[in-house]
Amino acid sequence: MNVNGPHIDAAISQIGARLKRIRTQRNVTLTALSESTGISKSTLSRLEAGERRPSLELLLPIALAHQVPLDQLVAAPQVADPRIQSAPRSVSGRTVLPLTRQPGGLQAFKMTIPASQTDPDPQVHDGYEWLYVLSGRLRLVLADHDIVMGTGEAAEFDTRNPHWFGSDGGGPVEVLSLFGPQGERIHVRAKPSPK
Repeated sequence: MNVNGPHIDAAISQIGARLKRIRTQRNVTLTALSESTGISKSTLSRLEAGERRPSLELLLPIALAHQVPLDQLVAAPQVADPRIQSAPRSVSGRTVLPLTRQPGGLQAFKMTIPASQTDPDPQVHDGYEWLYVLSGRLRLVLADHDIVMGTGEAAEFDTRNPHWFGSDGGGPVEVLSLFGPQGERIHVRAKPSPK
């Protein structure tokens, strides 16, 4: 991932003007700032003019001299809000909350399945699914298996096998589902791999 993008270049190009504005608003001369920071007057002048690339070694003493946080001098680009903003939807009586943004590829969902005594209707389709029971009891019918899973249990399976899952009938169940439409398997690590 390239972190040096136009936003970072733009932020760096504005540091010089910001340094000069803060200094002049405080009625501090270049000479006085040079004396308090130990940075030469010519270096400070070149920083403010944008002729010298700012570095931490230069910006930290300036921030201390002005008694301002470093981010006030730099004004780094804002980090986008990482929260997924999606609305739950109802699918066949189940509440499904998408937890991923982009379509295609691996998808994550939180599902709330109401208590019911519906008969299983196994289906098949391409993909691979991983289920984790957050609360309640989940009934999973997979090929010849008919099992009930409790809170904290997980299952994974190829969705080309006939499968169905729902509440065991004793109450609602909350499930975290990861689904790969191309048959991607989930790789879970219990501990970091050795380096």
